[in-house]
Order: sequence, then C-alpha cells, then structure tokens
Amino acid sequence: MIDLKNKRNVIALIALQFIMSLFVMNAQDTDNGAPQDDAASLAKELANPNATLGQMLFPIDYVNYGGDLPDANQNGFVLSFQPSLPISISEGINLYVRPLIPVFLSQPVLGANGFENKGAFGNISADIAIGKTWPSKWITLIGVFGGFPTASDKALRSSQVTLGPEIMVAKLTSFGAVGVMVSQAIGVGSPSDPDLSSSTVFVHDAFAAANNNTKSASVTAGQYFYTVNLKKGWQVAASPTYSYNYNGTKGNKFTLPLGTGVQKVLKFGKMPVRMGLQYWYYVASPDAFGPKHQVRFTFAPVVPLPW
Repeated sequence: MIDLKNKRNVIALIALQFIMSLFVMNAQDTDNGAPQDDAASLAKELANPNATLGQMLFPIDYVNYGGDLPDANQNGFVLSFQPSLPISISEGINLYVRPLIPVFLSQPVLGANGFENKGAFGNISADIAIGKTWPSKWITLIGVFGGFPTASDKALRSSQVTLGPEIMVAKLTSFGAVGVMVSQAIGVGSPSDPDLSSSTVFVHDAFAAANNNTKSASVTAGQYFYTVNLKKGWQVAASPTYSYNYNGTKGNKFTLPLGTGVQKVLKFGKMPVRMGLQYWYYVASPDAFGPKHQVRFTFAPVVPLPW
C-alpha cells in the first residue's frame, strides 16, 4: 500500500514524471529523425472511438476524497489494465470485448475504527459491444456491461454482480472527436451486504451510499469524452466518468467531474505508445464520502491485432 497524505505533492509528482517522459521521448524522436507526421496521423486514428487499432491501456489514478464523515479527507491510488482488441466484422463495424482489471494500491475504506487504507485486486468489469461508423461520421455503439465482485479483500468487494445495457454516441469532427457513453447497471441476485451504506466508493465502482436495506443495485453511469487534435501528435483530451445511484440517500446519488488533459503519441523503439495526463474536478459528489479531485495518467501501447 502507498500512504498518500499530501495531494499536492502527489499531483505535482505525477505531472512532473509525465512531462519529463514526453521531453525525453521527444528528444529521442528528434535525434533518430522519426517522422512526426506518423505520430500525428496515428493520434488522429486513436481519437476515433471505433478505430480498428489494438491498445493495452494502463490508467493510473490518484483520487482525493472528502465529505461529511469524520476524517473523510482521504486519498486513493489505483492501477488498472484494460486491453482493447477490436474484431473487424465489416467495413466500419467492430466487435469489442473489453475487460477492466483494477489493482488498488491504496484505497480508503470505512471500518469500525474509522478509515483505513487497503491494497488488493479490485472488482473486474467488462463489456461486449458492437460499434458502427456511419457515412455522416457519427459513431454508435451498443452492448452489454457487467461488474463482478472479484476483489481479493472483502472490504473492497462489491455486494452484487451487476449487468445492464450500454450505448455510446460519438461524432468525428474537423478538430477531433466528441461523444458520450451511458450504461445502466442492475443488481443480479441478493446483495451480499445488507447494509449498502457501508460500501465504499472506488474509482471504477458506483457509489453505494444507500438506506439500510437490501435493495438491488440500480446505477446509471458512463463517461463523456472529447479529443482536440493539435500538431506533432499532441492532443487535448479527457474522458471523465459519472454515475447516478438510484438507491442513494439524499445528497449521495450523483457524481460528476469536469475534466481536461493532454496526451501525445510517442514511440518506444518501434512500438507506438499513447501517453496522457488528465485532471478531473468533481462538481457533484456524495455528501457523506466521495471524490473531490482526480489525476489520471495513462500509458497505452498500440499493439498489432492478433487477427
């Protein structure tokens, strides 16, 4: 586990590491005469949410929490892995099977003696979806999302399996891309924890501050995203996530961040890698306990598709 007490130092460290990595890789590209046009072209392709490109995404999140609970000013750190290997069905139509595997390096949970930090494998989620790019440059995606209580520590484990539909609508524009994804998670079976208000908020889970009952989970969640293409493979981009918990108590239902960031396609040897840094400020968060600030560093190698 990582003890994170000073959020400003953590944010500054992540930002500094990101900037130094970009400068080093830029210098290597210049020395090797690597064509910047290739990076810019690939960056534009990756801005397309229905591009037939393989990626191995490694988001690293620092989250600062707050709320009305005693000692609610807490910090969390999570590393995730999400492979994206689309299967081309026909021109402009792709099949996606995308698992998301989080590893909590340090996550605050509320116990009998107050908050304590836990480290463990998290709750795995996945979606299966089909995306289509239309001649008008609109993109639609429809599929099924699932979340599973797989965390290795009981304190971090979801109380239910959740399943539900998801839909995405996006538009390719002259400057890049913009879109929104929405999913509806519905609890399957009986909750393992009859007191849903005891559940802790995680980066990839919905907030479950609810009445002391056995209601099944019902959460609308998703993300909005945008990419603005700049020169030499640079982009302004962000993909903040939001959620609305129908079982939440008053003041503990809605979570919404405003986010922005930058990213760039670089090369490690012959392998293209998209590196990015985002900052999210939460304009809506559960009153009792929820995120206030989030910094996301993304390391995403672009890999050949195996089919």
